[in-house]
Order: sequence, then C-alpha cells, then structure tokens
Amino acid sequence: MRVPWAVAGGWAIDLHLEAETRPHDDIEIVVSRDNMEVVAACLAELEWFGVGDGHAWPLADAPEELHQTWGRDRSRHRWRLDVLREPWDGEDWVFRRDRRIRRPLAEAIEFSQDAIPYLAPEIVLLFKAKSPKEKDEADLALTLPTLTLERIEWLRNALEIVHPKHKWMARFNTAL
Repeated sequence: MRVPWAVAGGWAIDLHLEAETRPHDDIEIVVSRDNMEVVAACLAELEWFGVGDGHAWPLADAPEELHQTWGRDRSRHRWRLDVLREPWDGEDWVFRRDRRIRRPLAEAIEFSQDAIPYLAPEIVLLFKAKSPKEKDEADLALTLPTLTLERIEWLRNALEIVHPKHKWMARFNTAL
C-alpha cells in the first residue's frame, strides 16, 4: 500500500533550494499518524519507538500524544530514521500545534527534480518558528527570497494564529 509521506526539516529546505546548504544531524520524514503501521511494515528491519521528554518507548507502549517516532536498526542498534506522525485529515495536511491551520496534501507536499517528496518550505518554516535556532534562522534567510508572495502570506497568516508576536513577522511584512 502506498501512503503519502514527505521529507521534513532541514533536508526539505535543501530539496526546495536544490542544494545542500548545511550539515544535517538526521533525516526526518512526515506521515499521517494513521499510516504509521504501513511505514513500519515497509521498513520492517527497523524497531520503532515513540520519543519524547528524553525517553524512548516501544511504539506500542508510547504515550498517544507523542508524534516523534524513531526507527532503530535491529542488528546494529543505531537510530536510522525520525518519522513525525501528524494528524492529517484525509487529503489535508493538518498542523499538529493548531488544527485550524491546514493545507491540501497536493499543496503541502512538493517533489524534487528526482521525485523525492518534501514538505512545502513555508510549512517547514512554520514548524521551525516555534523555537528558532541559528540553523533555523539560516534556513529562513535562504528560503524567504525563493517564496512566492502567496507562500509568504500563508506563513504570515499561520504565524499570526500560533505565534502572533513572532520576531519573523517584520521580515514577512517587508517581503510583502
């Protein structure tokens, strides 16, 4: 069974920019929470853990509210993949921090020249806005000039909902 998925985080920004802009600590993908069983079955060589608050639980025992899911290589006992389980709704991407923020999956997932699915950069930046680190500021600086006015407007509107006094707002207003 095929399920929608996409590269997330810094690698998604790099896929959008068509260049590796910085080193990355891991690779993150995003899927619907409802499709995690399919992902786990397709990657059966990995053991799956729900992760949060400094703990990792076998996925079946993990607290329901956790979204971060790590896949560990069974033979080498090394973490291989970070899967973010999200509350998508049918054909809509839904922002887990505020379900009022939504996009059709057809707009939320884009494809690289090599057909690798990645989360739209404005959505990635929305996630990064919660507690931006230096790398997130760099991702914004590189990405913002590549975004259409519609994408910037969408991001600004989403930030007004979840972080209305965010320091990035002035940059969006200047870009518009």
